[in-house]
Amino acid sequence: MNMQQVKEIAKQRGIKAGSMKKAELVRAIQSDEGNEACYGTNRADSCGQDSCLWRDDCN
Repeated sequence: MNMQQVKEIAKQRGIKAGSMKKAELVRAIQSDEGNEACYGTNRADSCGQDSCLWRDDCN
């Protein structure tokens, strides 16, 4: 997912992207969803969020 798509999701959720980097913004969205903010933390194997919107892009 590119940054523009992430910013659009954030906007829909009322999150202001400002100067956040992609990983920071995705984690803010995850928190807003009530999920663990683990995007980009190398925990894709153990986070337990198999249906996460960001799963394919996570590392």
